[in-house]
Amino acid sequence: MSDPAPLPQGSVIGILGGGQLGRMLSVAASRLGYRTHIYEPSAAPAADVAHALTTAGYDDAEAMARFADAVDLITYEFENVPAASLDLLEARRAIHPNRRALEISQDRLAEKEFLNSIGLRTAPFAAVDAESDLAAAVQKIGLPAILKTRRLGYDGKGQIRLREGEAPGWTGAPSVLEGFVAFSAEISVILARGADGAVAAFDPALNIHEGGILRRSTVPSGLPRALATDAVLMAAKIASALDYVGVLAVEFFVTPAGLVINEIAPRVHNSGHWTQAGCAVDQFEQHIRAIAGLPLGDGKRYADVEMENLIGDDIARIPQIMAEPDAQLHLYGKARALPGRKMGHVNRVSRP
Repeated sequence: MSDPAPLPQGSVIGILGGGQLGRMLSVAASRLGYRTHIYEPSAAPAADVAHALTTAGYDDAEAMARFADAVDLITYEFENVPAASLDLLEARRAIHPNRRALEISQDRLAEKEFLNSIGLRTAPFAAVDAESDLAAAVQKIGLPAILKTRRLGYDGKGQIRLREGEAPGWTGAPSVLEGFVAFSAEISVILARGADGAVAAFDPALNIHEGGILRRSTVPSGLPRALATDAVLMAAKIASALDYVGVLAVEFFVTPAGLVINEIAPRVHNSGHWTQAGCAVDQFEQHIRAIAGLPLGDGKRYADVEMENLIGDDIARIPQIMAEPDAQLHLYGKARALPGRKMGHVNRVSRP
């Protein structure tokens, strides 16, 4: 059977979630001749650059049905969409990346079990369905460890560090206990896969986190070429196992024994923002190409880039950043600067 025809220009791509990722996806879609329709329950910075906006909850079946009928295909910048909403949407329009990728990434336990099932390493883990299960999980995994909610945690939220000699905390929800991983660095791979199985990967980025939030991503990573190749091959294995269409992010710990997968994200990703300044086709255009059935870009990097997130009061540094000769500034259009809130990012470029 032949591959489906590419999505015609002028078609409408529905995006679940109206934050900065949806905003940048909308810009990329417009460059390729598409319109976007944002679905977001609250404030939607993405709506500033989109063709249409639906403001309604994910539990509003009528609004979701109208949204699905108004678009030609659906993607997302936010993976925690309720299963019932996905049932309704999928009955009307194709969703890329697919439902299985979304469901696995929504649940940290399911994600780790999936990764282990295809032969990839994760931190040791144990399910903690209730507070009463915590002692047995600690006995199995040991301390130090990190207790994480199975769902809805991001940017360090929903996580509690457990240490010897300290009273253990509880997240208040079904969780997973992860054993400590002694790592020397954190890296991520941003990879795209088309419906025809074609794969294109960007160079792995070296990531620095502060307070559980990504602060900087740098390419080149400075890691050995063999390690970078291994990371790309592992990410491609995940995409193939999921029959994935779109951009996938895979985060790794670098350890003396090799790479350990931290987590996956079935969408464009903060650690891939550097591609906007370092590649002819960035992660956002690559995602639109993949879901629309267009040929993928090759992901080749032509510059060295450091991406810095602008968080909270960092927004006050805009005048200085704009005076830098090799800085590419991206602001997200958010009304208020709050602690821990990503307000924008800057890509600083140097030629290799």
